[in-house]
Amino acid sequence: MKKFIIAAVVMFMLAACGLYVVFGTSASIDLNPGKPVTSQVRQVGKTIQIDRGNGWEDFEIRGVDMGAGIPGHFATDYAIDKDTYLRWFKQIKEMGANTIRVYILLGTSFYEAFYEFNKDNPDPLYLIHGVWIDDYVQNSHMDAFVDEYQRRFMEDARTVVDVIHGQRWIELGRLAGTGSYTKDISPWVLGYILGVEWEAPTVAYTDRTHEGMGTFTGEYVSTTSEASAFEIMLAQVGNDLLRYESLRYKEQRLVAFSNWPTTDPFTYPRALQLFFEKYSSVDVEHFVFEDTVVSGTFASYHVYPYYPDYLQYMPEHMNDVDETGEVNTYRAYLKTLVDYHSVPVVISEFGVPSSRGMAQPDANTDRHQGGMSEEDQGRAIVRSYADIKAAGCAGSVIFTWQDEWFKRTWNTMANVDLLKTPYWSDYQTNEQYFGLLSFDPGTERSVSYVDGDDEEWGSDDVIGEADGRTLSMKYDEKFLYFMVRGDDVGEGTPLYLPIDTTQKTGTTRADDPALTFDRAADFVVVLDGKDESRVLVQERYEVMRAMALRTTTGEDPYVNVPAKDTSRFKHIDLVLQTITENSAVREAVQNEKNVIAGEFYFRSYETGKLTYGDANPAHNDFNSLADFCYGDGFVEIKLPWQLLNFSNPSEMQIHDDYYEHYGVENMKIDRMYVGVGDGAAGESIPLFERQLEGWGRKVTYHERLKESYYLVQQMWAGGVDAQELWREDDGANAAGESVGGSEGASAAEVHEVGEAGDAA
Repeated sequence: MKKFIIAAVVMFMLAACGLYVVFGTSASIDLNPGKPVTSQVRQVGKTIQIDRGNGWEDFEIRGVDMGAGIPGHFATDYAIDKDTYLRWFKQIKEMGANTIRVYILLGTSFYEAFYEFNKDNPDPLYLIHGVWIDDYVQNSHMDAFVDEYQRRFMEDARTVVDVIHGQRWIELGRLAGTGSYTKDISPWVLGYILGVEWEAPTVAYTDRTHEGMGTFTGEYVSTTSEASAFEIMLAQVGNDLLRYESLRYKEQRLVAFSNWPTTDPFTYPRALQLFFEKYSSVDVEHFVFEDTVVSGTFASYHVYPYYPDYLQYMPEHMNDVDETGEVNTYRAYLKTLVDYHSVPVVISEFGVPSSRGMAQPDANTDRHQGGMSEEDQGRAIVRSYADIKAAGCAGSVIFTWQDEWFKRTWNTMANVDLLKTPYWSDYQTNEQYFGLLSFDPGTERSVSYVDGDDEEWGSDDVIGEADGRTLSMKYDEKFLYFMVRGDDVGEGTPLYLPIDTTQKTGTTRADDPALTFDRAADFVVVLDGKDESRVLVQERYEVMRAMALRTTTGEDPYVNVPAKDTSRFKHIDLVLQTITENSAVREAVQNEKNVIAGEFYFRSYETGKLTYGDANPAHNDFNSLADFCYGDGFVEIKLPWQLLNFSNPSEMQIHDDYYEHYGVENMKIDRMYVGVGDGAAGESIPLFERQLEGWGRKVTYHERLKESYYLVQQMWAGGVDAQELWREDDGANAAGESVGGSEGASAAEVHEVGEAGDAA
């Protein structure tokens, strides 16, 4: 009996060890050396082909990137469930896409849903899977050959291979999902994109540290003699991935390497190199895929119309036009990429955000990084796709499928609490709104729509009455809403809404416009017709002055500090990633100068300017950027939280005095005061109290497909020519017309995180 127990224990341990080796490690043991390596996808010249069972056929990648975030969660919470993924896959397929790209190893629910969606499906979705390098690794290990960089890169690549074959257990994954990955989705995986948008300092440091290291000769991937050290590192990672999948699974897929204009393979005039800090390159033409590779590669690039538009400064390209006669350096750059490469070029990220806040304007074609309505977003995507096709690219992937509340943007991130971003929707942060799918506050609908219809406003919303006008207020996870009712309320009567948030600073009077208030105000909402309405901020409480004055004017914001009770109110501006003297850069390039003369500062724009229109997505005239709308004897207004210096409205945190803390520090409030008046001489505008209560982490939201979704659907699923859709005169009525009747596309999907209930 004792021997039996010992034998049983030994057998159990051997079995456990065997299971661990198979499912818990990336052991590259060739258990079937005689079996040939196959691939269902391949590269032929500049074309990608797949074999669906009837022989090889050309395949254009029409994809959408998919993130990992939903409201109430950071991406690394992996909170999206299988049913949500299945619903999204159906909508993506009905849009006409054939491919999804993911950046990082996701939770098990994604792979289970992907398997269920594609199994026995004659028209499946395909997948391009990324292998991520997180920001910490990129920025803390400048030499890409250190173990924490390259070896971890290789290990993570092997893990992804195991996951798509359904043979991996992961516990406490590093910036990756955790669980038992048992679904084999490999029949629908086209390939891998290794890495991220490379940090130029990491590339340059690696190249300089290992200068002259020679070449790399691998069994699957080698390099030419022109390859840099960083390129050799990438070739080694790609070689290891191909070797691993070939030995363990007897399969191969396309292997590509992430890239973007910042590290593109081109040489630019010295002035541009200095101005854009364009000093690093990654060139896949320096890779040699050996005869052992039966799949192939493609050149993967993230390319947006607005950044960095090198060609607008170069004499040989700055006037390049498309078939419309309009200057289109975006298309010119895409064509340059395709002409340079001997392999297929896939634009694996392109798009624009439908956000209120903007970070960078497009110089020629108005495809901006923000400040775009959902309809504008759709036309910009369609036009970009037309450019991608005209340039001869083998595929493209729209960034991105869903909006992501947790995201941050460089020109607003100093203004918000970055640890609490998933718990509110920040319309000023453009990075949150690249999606084709919106998450709107509320379980089935938002608490208010600025649309000229007052059906959602009741007596409980009234906070005060003065001079025959009533003022109402409510709020949710995205906006503060106000409604003013009165016999004289209309386009012809200017109205002023002073707002007091801090209750420790502010002023009881304003110079321009000339107003007085019965308590100190920090902001004034000016309603002066459809074209001249805006929000003003007391200069002391202007966040851009405190945080970006030096970069926009060269001045020190902490010299000549505005008085706490200054009566000067200013426009609310937001800094842009655009300089004040583009002409000087062009002149330096054209005259082949190595130095750009003059001092340069970042531009800004007035983000406090209010847009008139109908903000109800159920209406034909819907404008997602509309801030206010008149009705019969009333006006409705919605303001994004950050515009009033809220850093975390889920806990009612706002900015404290910048000049006491030398920057943004938070303070908590439990009330604010709002008033309304017409500015009549000698009359002080009274302000009324509104209690505030945060919602913490208990957010509510519902899904809504944007107008941009339907424009892409018409192009891809409906076969409508892109030219007909992106032109404003032809595309104006295109949004909202579904092709194929996406079930639930326009209906609200209800989701709750924590307990149910509206924010306010």
